Amino acid sequence: MPSGPSSSWPGIATRRPRKRPDLVAPTFSAVPADEAEPPAGRVALVTGGNRGIGLACAHALAAAGHRVAVTSRSGEVDGFTTVRCDQTVAAEVDAAVNEVEERLGPVGILVANAGTTRDGLAMTMKDDDFESVVNANLVGTFRVVRRCLKGMVRARAGRIVLVGSVVGLAGSGGQVNYAASKAGLVGLARSLAREVGSRSITANVVAPGFIETDMTAELPEARRADVLAQIPLGRFAAADEVAAAVAFLASDAAAYITGTVLNVDGGLGMGH
Repeated sequence: MPSGPSSSWPGIATRRPRKRPDLVAPTFSAVPADEAEPPAGRVALVTGGNRGIGLACAHALAAAGHRVAVTSRSGEVDGFTTVRCDQTVAAEVDAAVNEVEERLGPVGILVANAGTTRDGLAMTMKDDDFESVVNANLVGTFRVVRRCLKGMVRARAGRIVLVGSVVGLAGSGGQVNYAASKAGLVGLARSLAREVGSRSITANVVAPGFIETDMTAELPEARRADVLAQIPLGRFAAADEVAAAVAFLASDAAAYITGTVLNVDGGLGMGH
């Protein structure tokens, strides 16, 4: 255990510390500290923002005053700047972010939500089923992060929020590909946190559990009851509840939070 006059461990005080100026955490905004008006909204990009959690995140960020763009593989999303992007194709990622920057400005907030599933047992899963999910969920997310980092590093500020899953922490039978891809996001975020933290860029993961959707609404009653019995709060989450966690991590209030995993799962994955 460290000891001596310079020790900073709790409960150890060998001498009175010298007075020093208050430490002020770097702000996420470039607005001068003495300016009375609140900072203008930042440009936020939400991948897979056309439905579900992604759309809820887009609405939450817009409500916080940000200028929001969403990616979609097809169709426009009402109320938001929409760009077409299949993140498994590097050229489409570059083109999509270029378009957002031209229309709205440099991306200051990235919510990487786009992903896919191809469930099946490991013993019978085809290589393509495993590789396609990892390519979309993990490699594709990396491509978007890499492209958006350019503007964040120049601005010396940024928020990166990766939408993972409790499955990536606890595992799930029949979803080895999905679980591996979502577990990889944790390593990605934590490595980014160490790599670009000095530029006031944070990187975190939000890990949802079961979400109330049309799909979960159609679960057989017995299966639904079995799942709910494993959730301490006894219900599925609303997409808005996940979006609230994302919006928090994208805010100035989370300026000193990076490299963390925030579970939004009703307690399902506690301990992982």
